[in-house]
Amino acid sequence: MEVEQRKLHEPLDALKRRQDLVRTPQWSMVRSVLEGPRGPSAGGKRIQLIAEIKKATPSKGRLVATLEHRALARAYTNGGAAAISVLTESKYFMGAIDHLSDIRASLDGSYPGGRPALLRKDFIFDPYQVHEARAYGADAILLIVAILTDEKLAELNELSHKLGLETLVEVASEEQVERALKVDGDMIGINNRDLRTFEVDLAVTERLRPLIPLDHAVAALSGVHARADVERMAKCGVHAVLVGESLMTAPDVPTKMRELLL
Repeated sequence: MEVEQRKLHEPLDALKRRQDLVRTPQWSMVRSVLEGPRGPSAGGKRIQLIAEIKKATPSKGRLVATLEHRALARAYTNGGAAAISVLTESKYFMGAIDHLSDIRASLDGSYPGGRPALLRKDFIFDPYQVHEARAYGADAILLIVAILTDEKLAELNELSHKLGLETLVEVASEEQVERALKVDGDMIGINNRDLRTFEVDLAVTERLRPLIPLDHAVAALSGVHARADVERMAKCGVHAVLVGESLMTAPDVPTKMRELLL
């Protein structure tokens, strides 16, 4: 198992020492979404962009031949992304935990006055991975309700907050929304992709968004490829959309970002 191998390579005590070296402060993904220059608190439209970095997907395979993750993160920053999602899972997405620390160092050096928040996107189920996310420079982590028990979800959410990380709690059904609302997550992400079939339907967000209280920050995940999709999600009242594949395969990333930003 990948996590067990990483534990052998870098034990928890070593991770904690690495945590102490990560420059503070952490950046708030929720604040970037709600209070950024285009966010609702600043009088803008209620939609922001969480731009994703990944080399491959389980359904499409490899998206790019070479992943220039540092350069892509800078392009996302210049293009106005509120947050950057970094895939660290290696088997299906060809990611690496080092991509997260590389991007953090690059953005902290290039944008000392502020940068997008960094989300570690992975199948997180072990407290070690939460410590790892903090040690390698994440500001927030993804917690997928579908793969966690209620007890484990609460445990990982509590540990994240103890370490100064925010949580994006992913749901894809009515029952998962109910479970997610029982923990004090920072943002709820509605996944429009069925993880069993890989089918995508934006109607999932339209169906589930009314079940989430208005005082919760909400993001729509997956299935957003064009401006019309963003406009459709904006009508649901979500605060952000997470976009990966269409940005990764775009011939001109700045142009694609301008299309997606309302």
